[in-house]
Amino acid sequence: MSVVVRFAPSPTGPLHIGGIRTAFYNYLLAKKLGGKFILRIEDTDQVRFVPGAEEYIMEALRWCGIEIDYGVREGGPDAPYRQSERGVIYQQYTQQLLSEGKAYIAFDTPGELTEMRTQAEKSGNPGWQYNYLTRKGMINSLTLSEAAVKQRTESGEPYVIRLKVPEDQEVHFKDEIRGEVVVHTSQIDDKVLMKSDGLPTYHLANIIDDHLMKVTHVIRGEEWLPSAPLHLLLYQAFGWNPPSFAHLPLILRPDGNGKLSKRDGDRLGVPVFPLDWTDPDTGEKTNGFKESGYLPDALVNFMALLGWHPEGNEEVMSVERMIELFSIEKVGKSGTKFDIDKLHWFNQTYIKQKPNEYFLPYIKETLLKQGMNTDFTDEYLMKVAHLMKERAVLMKDFVLKATYLYQAPEYDSAFMAKQWNETGKNNLIALSNVWSRLNSEEWNTQRLHDTMHEWMTTNSIANKFLMPQLRLALTGVSGGPDSIEIADLLGKSETISRFERLIAQ
Repeated sequence: MSVVVRFAPSPTGPLHIGGIRTAFYNYLLAKKLGGKFILRIEDTDQVRFVPGAEEYIMEALRWCGIEIDYGVREGGPDAPYRQSERGVIYQQYTQQLLSEGKAYIAFDTPGELTEMRTQAEKSGNPGWQYNYLTRKGMINSLTLSEAAVKQRTESGEPYVIRLKVPEDQEVHFKDEIRGEVVVHTSQIDDKVLMKSDGLPTYHLANIIDDHLMKVTHVIRGEEWLPSAPLHLLLYQAFGWNPPSFAHLPLILRPDGNGKLSKRDGDRLGVPVFPLDWTDPDTGEKTNGFKESGYLPDALVNFMALLGWHPEGNEEVMSVERMIELFSIEKVGKSGTKFDIDKLHWFNQTYIKQKPNEYFLPYIKETLLKQGMNTDFTDEYLMKVAHLMKERAVLMKDFVLKATYLYQAPEYDSAFMAKQWNETGKNNLIALSNVWSRLNSEEWNTQRLHDTMHEWMTTNSIANKFLMPQLRLALTGVSGGPDSIEIADLLGKSETISRFERLIAQ
């Protein structure tokens, strides 16, 4: 049997980092077992539909390197892959359940259902459900005559179609992560399968689609675990073999208290979406991992280990290596903290591994966005990349934490007040004279280092009376790469010019 997995998001907003992890685990399993990965858009909830969300989902997966075999854009043997285009299929199977007595028509209005819940709560039953214990007291085709049902439907009265959950049974299934799960049908309500607008609910549509698309493994978030027994009953009602189920643990806040949400991300300065997202209603913009300076391969490596525990202590892995090692049985049951420091470590590690030319497009684009000088050669920017990539944590550090490599620095007033004095000024003047004697062929890190230290030794100049002043002149700030390497990169003319600019203060 060929392995088929699916990622089936709803276009109700941007894709959360948890959704990306779910998609990635499905992708790893498919590639591990030589199977296919389907992207199915589950857009039957038209009330919550958000314009642009579908395109966002596909672009986010593409940026993360998750390759889709069959989907809305790619097509495939079971197209269409957008549920709103599969209505006839769902109607057909719903009629099958009705004709076999496994589903029924219900006319209860939302107001009547609310009243039932209110009365039940007043009677000490806050968990009222529309199920086999209560359905015989409701307005449906189980309590009305056939003629009454026909009259109501033909008159255009709104109705829904509900699953007729079997009475007094136990639903058993094995979850690949959580083991054996048993739920009694008294705990399962007669879920709506077809809404009054003629659109199927998630519960019906995803079962039909998974069957028709020959899905063999369903890997999804643990929020769907309570729905799994219902889904098993639907497979049973249709007489179909269910796929293997695995429900992933939550991604928790950095403090471990609760699921990581957008609000937590905003509060902690941590992205929770892969790409920038602008709310089409409010215009509110939320930063994504990409635009915040994270590399996609670093992000997916980090995410893969949020719950999955491969053998050994290996952490930094290519996608090919993760495919080789991946096993759903190695995914834990407990939620995993989102450790931003660990993500930064991964990002820094991957930045260090990239060749210098990798960073050129990003640096050029960022300089342009920031309105800074862009008149630099690729050779110069390659040297910038080499100098900064050992120190950069985020991609934006190549520009925003090294603006002095692209323009004359602004002097940090606190740093200047502490380090700039007459002694420092005289020492910088003397060093300027020493380095001014070097010709262009001699202007390199080693020669700059040797001439400076030779002069310092001859004149008994301690580091603390020159090095802070040298950094101040070149960068304007207290931290950063080695000052002599910066001087080498800037070149003789720019370095001496910066000396003169500070000396003139």
